[in-house]
Amino acid sequence: MSSITVQIADYKVSSSPEDTIITYALGSCIAVILYDPVSKVGGMIHYMLPLSKTSPEKAAVKPAMFADTGIPLLFQEFYKAGGNKNTMTIRVTGGGKLYEDNGTFDIGKRNYTILRKMLWKNGYSILAEDVGDSKSRTAKLEISTGKLLVKSRGEEIEL
Repeated sequence: MSSITVQIADYKVSSSPEDTIITYALGSCIAVILYDPVSKVGGMIHYMLPLSKTSPEKAAVKPAMFADTGIPLLFQEFYKAGGNKNTMTIRVTGGGKLYEDNGTFDIGKRNYTILRKMLWKNGYSILAEDVGDSKSRTAKLEISTGKLLVKSRGEEIEL
């Protein structure tokens, strides 16, 4: 098996059954994982912030840094690779709150809220999620099976 790492502010799509797509250090960041069990296409984004209007310059260079510019790119690449809207699943992890700021920023919650709004507006629903809490996560998607493992604090769950 070959491992494809999704860096922070990055996304990857694969249709190769030997591939595993993985991302690390999901704190307030969110990973959106797309998978089509029929065509065996998978994709993942690791975005940091909800809206690109906070930094249009950064969004132009790194669109996957933001939910509103990165998520559409993930979907486009997923469909180009053969993924189908009618058979795909969407799973989500991350969006934690790793430090106390008295609710001032709450980036994880804002990241999750904008994601939900974007999906709802476009007629998508989330199959499974592991979001919030005060923990960092690693997410790993096996393209051959669609198995998604989320690891945090030494525990691993399947979403």
